[in-house]
Formats: sequence, C-alpha cells, structure tokens
Amino acid sequence: MKLLALSPVLLGLAASAQASTISYTTVTGYFLQDESSTDASTFDYTAVNFGLLNRTYPTDRELKHSESLTQWERFYNQVEKLNDESSSDVEYKVLFLGRHGEGWHNAAQDYYGDAAWNCYWAELDGNDTATWFDAELTTAGVSQALVAHDFWQKEIDEQRIHTPDNYFVSPLTRTLQTAHYTFSGLNLPKGSAKFNPLIKELFREGISIHTCDHRHPRSYIHNLFPEWPIEQGFSEEDELWNGVTAETSAAQDVRSATVLDEVFFTSASSKKDSFVSITSHSGEISSILRVVGHRTFSLNTGAVIPVLVRAERDAKATSTTSSVAWTASAHCTVPPLSSVTACVCPSSATPVTTPLVTDV
Repeated sequence: MKLLALSPVLLGLAASAQASTISYTTVTGYFLQDESSTDASTFDYTAVNFGLLNRTYPTDRELKHSESLTQWERFYNQVEKLNDESSSDVEYKVLFLGRHGEGWHNAAQDYYGDAAWNCYWAELDGNDTATWFDAELTTAGVSQALVAHDFWQKEIDEQRIHTPDNYFVSPLTRTLQTAHYTFSGLNLPKGSAKFNPLIKELFREGISIHTCDHRHPRSYIHNLFPEWPIEQGFSEEDELWNGVTAETSAAQDVRSATVLDEVFFTSASSKKDSFVSITSHSGEISSILRVVGHRTFSLNTGAVIPVLVRAERDAKATSTTSSVAWTASAHCTVPPLSSVTACVCPSSATPVTTPLVTDV
C-alpha cells in the first residue's frame, strides 16, 4: 500500500457555480410518491403505474371521449395545459428519475457492512473477486434494468404513456449500462423522441472519496456507447474526484440546481418537451428531490419515480457565483477492526486523508 500526493489545487476543491435564477417546486397531488403516507421502502413502481394516482383532472372535460383515454394520456394532456396556460417564465416538466441497478459497489457494501466499507474498502478499487472503481452492474443489476425495460414497454402498450422527449444520463458506468438496458430496443410510439441520451457530468453520484464515484475517462465512456452524445466541455479525465475531499449535501445541491437549469428553458419549444428521463444515482436523485422541494424518497436500486416539477425563471434576478466548500474525509490505511456500527482503525494505523492506492 502506498500513498499518493495531491496538489494544493485539488485539496482546495469546492463546488462553485452560478447561483440559479430559477426556482423549483414539486407539484403534488398527482403521484403516490408525493404523499407522506407512501412508504418508500416498500414502494414498487411497477405495481402502481409509476405511482400515478387514479383521479380526474380539470382538463378531462375538454377532451372528446375522455372515458376511453388512459390515466397517462389524460395526465399528459393536463401537463400540456399547465404549460399552455403559464407565462413564458414558467415551465412544467415530468422528471422520470431512475436509479441505476445494483452495482458491484452495492454488493461489496452489503458484504463488508456500512462502517468498514465507508472507512476502508470503498477507498480501494476492488478486492480479489470484484472491481468497484466506477462500478459496473452485477447480474442482479442488469435484471433490475430489464424489469424497467419491460415495464416501460407495458406502459407504452397498455397505458399509451408519452415516452420521454429528452433522455439524460450520468457518466458513471453503472448508469450508462442501466439506461442502455432500460431503453434500448423499446417499441416506441410513432413520432416519439429516439432514445439517444445526453451524457451529463453533473448528473453523477454525490462525489465522495469512494472509488465507485470516480469516473472513467471520456474516451472510455465514448467507446462504451459511441452513438450517445456527450455534453460540450466534458473533460477527458475526471476533474471532480480526487480521493481526498467529499462533496457536502449543500455542495451537491448547488450542482444539482446547476444541471437542472440546463434541462429547463432550453429553447422556445422547451415546454413541449415536458417528459424527461434522468438515469442517475440514489444520492443525486435525493439531491434533485431536495432542490425541487419534494419530500425525502429513497429509491431502491433499479427503481424509477416520476415527479411533476414547476420551474419559474426570475428575469430580474442577478446571477451570482455560489461556492460551497467540500470536506476532507479520514479513513483507515488497513482493514478496520470488526465493528457493526462504527469504523475502528487498528491502533497501529493512524487514519489519513490521502488516497489509498494499491501497489501494482
């Protein structure tokens, strides 16, 4: 085991972005996941129509033969009406937030336990049987993504759901694979947007010192899915992960607000692109939910929830730079002592705040 020195620039890494001039609000009353009585731990999106409530909408009376339309068809009409009747500075979008399927890092965390995982094993690239640096999906993770694929097809066939107008995906391998298995090969309705997701840096997982949060180079990502576009300005090497500092929740929320600002108000026809798919991670989805004012709702691996979001742009607001410092994370240099609830480094091994790199 050896230590790797980092530059003062990386040690001083902080979240810095233009403060959002857009305010976000979750519009409740449409989905089970919005309601406090819904238990996230037992929620099964495939059993409850993505959580869409069975209800009438004010716009139903304007539709001919509304009784023959599905719940999703009537809901889509309701969202269109909300956009049509709002000012140019207000926009409504339904965000389909999908968590990646189980990755090898998830399996390793279950194996080692949270305490030992967080303070030692997660700082390594893997062990003798598995690699979790920028983790790939396990067999179970692939199966979870295929469940989502089959459910989307069922919703298309039976509910005539309006499929996403835009697709976005985190650059980490497990999310790229999940998006591929979920959406590739679907029999999309005529006239639907093609599945060709835009890979966006800021939709990645909360950045900790864990190697599962360290992405591969841009060229590797491109070689995995060469037809998928990668946003402009995407660096070859991962410039956000350094193995020393971790993003705080406040810093992540700054990042999430920044990337949401790149999803809303993108063009004169942006209101027409009202259904958006974002394939991301548990921590990042939690951050997005905080930014849009949604209740806390943790997703199981492979799960998907839609959320109706109202965005309002303040044309008079002055854009300012918002900066939130990251925190250094101490960890053991050798496997910790057995502990269920806390990390206990051996007395002979002082915790460090430098990355662990195994000798090659």
